[in-house]
Amino acid sequence: MTDQRIPADLTWVRAAPEGEDGPGPWIEIAFGPDGLVHLRETDDPSTIVTTTRTKWEAFTKGVMAGEFDHFAEPAGGGPVTPA
Repeated sequence: MTDQRIPADLTWVRAAPEGEDGPGPWIEIAFGPDGLVHLRETDDPSTIVTTTRTKWEAFTKGVMAGEFDHFAEPAGGGPVTPA
């Protein structure tokens, strides 16, 4: 989505591993008005990606179903190869 005004009063929630207090970089998410979802990185908070709640829910269901596991780093720490 482009040319979308980002509300100034959003409540950002950091998606960091439990017990991690450092600066990250971490992903932060905020649910805005009109069913919009905003994402940003802690090391670049001025760059915000906006999507709809419907698309966000489809993405999170896909993550939970393992649809994106091929993007995760293998246990051996080697490079990620697309499936």
